[in-house]
Amino acid sequence: MNGSGAKFAWQLHSSILSDKKRGIVCMNYFKGRHFQQDIIIVAVGYYFRFSLSYRDIVELLRDRGVSVHHTTVMCWVHHYGPIFKALWRQHQTSHTKSWRIDETYINVKGHWTYLYRAIDSNGLTLDFELRKHRDYAAAYHFLKRLLTTNGRPDRLVTDQYRATLKAVKHLMKQDYLSKSAHQCSKYRNNLIEQDHRFIKRHRVRSASFQSIRTASATLSGIEVIHALRKKTRRELSLIGFSAVDELKAMVPA
Repeated sequence: MNGSGAKFAWQLHSSILSDKKRGIVCMNYFKGRHFQQDIIIVAVGYYFRFSLSYRDIVELLRDRGVSVHHTTVMCWVHHYGPIFKALWRQHQTSHTKSWRIDETYINVKGHWTYLYRAIDSNGLTLDFELRKHRDYAAAYHFLKRLLTTNGRPDRLVTDQYRATLKAVKHLMKQDYLSKSAHQCSKYRNNLIEQDHRFIKRHRVRSASFQSIRTASATLSGIEVIHALRKKTRRELSLIGFSAVDELKAMVPA
């Protein structure tokens, strides 16, 4: 996805939020593609769910009679990651009012970037965002959007990193958060520390990210699948979890 692709993804996210308020369905995301919608969803669904390379996906598709180049799979991953993130946000359901906020390290072309993440007390994903720096601006931007989208929590647990504490205090002054709601507790934050492991484990076999744009797009898809899987396990579904079926269910008919 080039610069115009990134601009499209942002416009898409804005349009989905607008359409959600009006109660209407958005565009056909697969129109004009050389491959059928089901093939694309299978390819990206497997990549987001399992620790596979693009060439692994090509081999799996070839065994099913579909010939595709690994760079095509890469383009699908970069293009549809932000789209599925926007659709996932549209389909989010209720959550508890006790939240855990933390960030984890992601290597992008030899440099550390920071994936800010938020979950509730049941372990369900609330939001996530990849940032270049771990500083006040990054923490404030992430927390403000989280609070604006999901309302005021009864409890917000963070670590004791100074930039995060500064952002929380600023949001308290702006009345986004009550003073009694914030807690600094390493023990209570173990829940999200354990939840980081899925993202770390997923990247073991995959090549390192080459830009923060492609890293953000890919991690969007991975986080969405992780969030859907946790929700399915929480609901004790008898059918089991299928990344492909979950992504198909999110796409408007």
